[in-house]
Amino acid sequence: MRFFKLLLILLVMLVGAAFAVMNAEQVQLNYYFGSAELPLSVILVAAICVGAVLGILAALMGFAGLKRENASLRRQVRLAAQEVKNLRTIPIKDS
Repeated sequence: MRFFKLLLILLVMLVGAAFAVMNAEQVQLNYYFGSAELPLSVILVAAICVGAVLGILAALMGFAGLKRENASLRRQVRLAAQEVKNLRTIPIKDS
């Protein structure tokens, strides 16, 4: 298993190096505060990294909402169980 992980990392690095060589030409990047001339591969990798970080943040926000909802539902279950327990301990009065 360790060999396959090493092989996968090596393959990804090889593909990344080939990608950088094939996209080595300089391009003009215009952004809000100015502009810069960078290799196309650097811009593409940066865009992918920014997208990945934003995706992770969005997933964490969704996860936090689900965790909050789960806590609320657990509280409701605990209150309902306590109410059932209280109702079971009330003596039944015959008329």
